[in-house]
Amino acid sequence: CSGDSKIIETLVNMESDVKRLQKITERFSKIGSKPDLNNENIVELIKSVTEYFKKRIPQTGKKIQLEIHAPVSVNARVNRELFEWAIENLTKNSLDAIENNEGVISYDIREEEKYIYVDVSDTGKGIEAKYRKDIFRPGFSTKKRGWGLGLSLTKRIIEMYHNGKLMVVKSKSGFKTTFRIKLKK
Repeated sequence: CSGDSKIIETLVNMESDVKRLQKITERFSKIGSKPDLNNENIVELIKSVTEYFKKRIPQTGKKIQLEIHAPVSVNARVNRELFEWAIENLTKNSLDAIENNEGVISYDIREEEKYIYVDVSDTGKGIEAKYRKDIFRPGFSTKKRGWGLGLSLTKRIIEMYHNGKLMVVKSKSGFKTTFRIKLKK
């Protein structure tokens, strides 16, 4: 019977991966065209992204906690697929930055009078000062693998498609980094 449960688990994972590929295709189809922005609860969108990573992180052998600090609901005009993609890219970047196999990635969401702020912080290795001006440049990477497109794409998604801002607000080499998404209310 345990063989059957393994097969079922594998099929469920495969179905999940197919849905994920469909979502990626949908996202790429939106690049270059003007996406529809809808009033969405971004706390729920971020929870959806973290749930995906909570299932995947144990397979990497890392012990990384994902923490959301936010009110129950914060609504913003976003494109669901593209905003989730931006959060995924920041999360992947944080996962790569955490080298010692243990750490925390936190998502702090707050609303102020005119803006909504989403801070994605990690307890990773930080960004060396000499690289800060280059990290959003397409093709730039300090990693051995990858294309160096995640942060440049994320910046484009936030700034071109959501009329927001993406910036590094804090990074100390050897410690932690905080990326901030700033959206108009």
